[in-house]
Amino acid sequence: MRVIITGGCGFIGSAVCRHIVGDLGWTALNVDSLTYAANPANVAELEASGRYEFLKADICDAGVMRQAFHDFRPDAIIHLAAESHVDRSITGSAAFIQTNIVGTHVLLEAARAYCADLEGESRRAFRFIHVSTDEVYGSLGPTGLFTETTAYDPRSPYSASKAASDHLVSAWHETYGLQTVITNCSNNYGPYHFPEKLIPLVILNALEGKPLPVYGDGSNVRDWLFVEDHAKGIALALVRGAPGEKYNFGGRAERRNLEVVEAICDILDAARPLNHARRELITFVTDRPGHDARYAIDSTKAERELGWSSSVTFEEGLGRTVHWYLANESWWRPLRDGVYSGDRLGLVGT
Repeated sequence: MRVIITGGCGFIGSAVCRHIVGDLGWTALNVDSLTYAANPANVAELEASGRYEFLKADICDAGVMRQAFHDFRPDAIIHLAAESHVDRSITGSAAFIQTNIVGTHVLLEAARAYCADLEGESRRAFRFIHVSTDEVYGSLGPTGLFTETTAYDPRSPYSASKAASDHLVSAWHETYGLQTVITNCSNNYGPYHFPEKLIPLVILNALEGKPLPVYGDGSNVRDWLFVEDHAKGIALALVRGAPGEKYNFGGRAERRNLEVVEAICDILDAARPLNHARRELITFVTDRPGHDARYAIDSTKAERELGWSSSVTFEEGLGRTVHWYLANESWWRPLRDGVYSGDRLGLVGT
């Protein structure tokens, strides 16, 4: 299979590239504009495979996207390119509107034009896989789970932009017959995660003995999904998903943010002890504006219809993640020193 992957140098995108090229033996064209959170090192192992191509381009460039479809002749596109950090969306929403909404529109139109030239089974078999987030659903109370039929209720500029892109994808299926599939996932974690997100930020701060910021009282709950499990789910949605359908991927691993931070401290204390317990570094800070209380995904539909399941427990995955960062300072040190040092983001008025 030949697949265009947008955002393939990012965290989830690179995991998808490594899975479909390295594990499944498909051929991929990685389209990435290499913004701050993208890193070619994430996919460097694929360059010698003979099944991997890279195109540095902005998905908002309609001419380049149409040419990419024309030249590569894909059987599918997996669309992951997005601005994704909620804190950054609070203080700089314009990039989120441009990439997440306008970029998705450009790709849908490029795919539609490409499919218009396909015939018979090739047109019926083409798939546009749109990778989204559980944040489009808003916030849960103490009980309940997000399902594929949960009403959208985005609370941040980031989640609003992703909700808009989801609606565009659904509309292009209903209006134009484009063979689309939407996936929504819970919080991903694992190797190669850019260190602005909670888990890698806490790992690196704790490793260096710096304060560990926890929003509010740390009671916000997230469902955690190991990124390699998610990548496998996306590939299954491509080959087994029904056009026009949505599939939710979650890890069934709800944890309060404070629990996550404490678990990282304990793993590092055992692996790289300091002269004090790292839990002493935990610092409660002013909560994020519009911070959703709880997310939790019901993955029953993906398990039943795609044959997917999360295979990595949170304890196993977190341990693997911490030890990956310990073993790969050459990957994260340039990012920490030159791109993002760990300063607080997302303060309104800054």
